Formats: sequence, structure tokens, C-alpha cells
Amino acid sequence: MNTTQSAAMWHNPIIELDKHPSLRSKPVVMNDLFQVAQLQHGLFTAKQAKAAGYSEQAQHHHAKTGNWIREYRGIYRLSRYPQSEWANLMLWQLWSRNRNDDIQGVFSHETALALYELSDVMPAKLHMTVPHGFDRSAAIPPVLVLHRNNVPSGEIGTKEGVRLTRPLRTIVDVIAEGTLSPDLIDQAVTQAVTRGLFTADDLKSAELSRRVARRVRQFVPAVEP
Repeated sequence: MNTTQSAAMWHNPIIELDKHPSLRSKPVVMNDLFQVAQLQHGLFTAKQAKAAGYSEQAQHHHAKTGNWIREYRGIYRLSRYPQSEWANLMLWQLWSRNRNDDIQGVFSHETALALYELSDVMPAKLHMTVPHGFDRSAAIPPVLVLHRNNVPSGEIGTKEGVRLTRPLRTIVDVIAEGTLSPDLIDQAVTQAVTRGLFTADDLKSAELSRRVARRVRQFVPAVEP
């Protein structure tokens, strides 16, 4: 049974547990927050809760009583929502939001390779690309490796609601980074072309700096007809 099916069979905790209407800041449909959380593997931000009608007092109440689990500053999880293997990725995706609650980060490099199941890479940390202007006053969580770049929207895909760089961009990024072994890159390129995620011509014709283009050309012969 997948997460969507199990969530559909599970009794909505927003309806079941919200027995204190006086704590809500405005009248709204009771399952608004659940609908948001359902798209985010049971997670939501404090601003999303406020938009669904939960005042700061109400949020404190639900966290204190255990209806919501505080996963990180400003990020909560519905305590009885079915656990998903994608929830941890969604947590750090929500962590990357800006002051307007807009998500800034996109999973990339070795993490994106692993999500596409390209090569045998097993990254110990989560690689995420954030815009050049991305800033955090607090320390970056040790689970994350941040790369700074402005990724065009056309080079961003989604999987289970999680943003990640598209396969071609992912391959180019790991080649440009130069930290992944050539054997794993060869394996990833060959698998991507075999699965039709992009072609050898796509790789050759990608708009790259001269330095990166030289590196990319090293991996093209392995997948040319």
C-alpha cells in the first residue's frame, strides 16, 4: 500500500483532534491543513498552518498536546500521518523556504543521482542547490551539502512532490563538481542514456563553460552509437 492509499484510509486528525474551535483564528474548512500536509508527506510550515486558520496560540496547543510534531523551527508533522520514505527530503525542502515561504532549494548532484537510481552512488549527505542569494542566520544542518547556483525552472523536475534537478542537469553538475569517481559517472551516463532520460547528443550540445565542456566530453564516447 502506498502513502496516498494509506492516507486516504486514515482518519483525518485535523477533524478528529481539533476540539478547540476557539483556538482557531478564523472559520475555515476543517481539513484545509490536512490537504496541504497530504501533498507534503504529512509536513507543513507554521505559515501554512496560519493560512489554514491556526493562530500561534492554536499551533502551540497542537504541538503541546502531541497532535503536531515539531520537526524543525517553523516546520511541523501531523503526528498520526503515515510515515513516508520521502518525508525526510520534504523536511529539508521546506527548510529551504524564504521569508515568503517559497521553497528555494532543489535536490541535486549525488542526491539527485540516487533519486533517479543512476549509478551505485550512496551519498552520506543530502546535496541541495540553492540560489546565490540564499542566506541563513543559523548554521546549516550537518545533513545538508549546499551548492550555490541559480537553476532554471526548466531544469527542475519533481518526484513524489520533491524538487530535484533533471537528469541531464544532474549529470552535468556532478561532472563539473569533480568529486564523484569517473566510474560512477560513466555508469550514471550509460544508464541515463539507456533509459532514454537524455541522449549523447543532448550531453554534447548542453550549454556549458569551456572547462565543464572539456570534462563532459570525456564521458560522451561511452554512450555514443
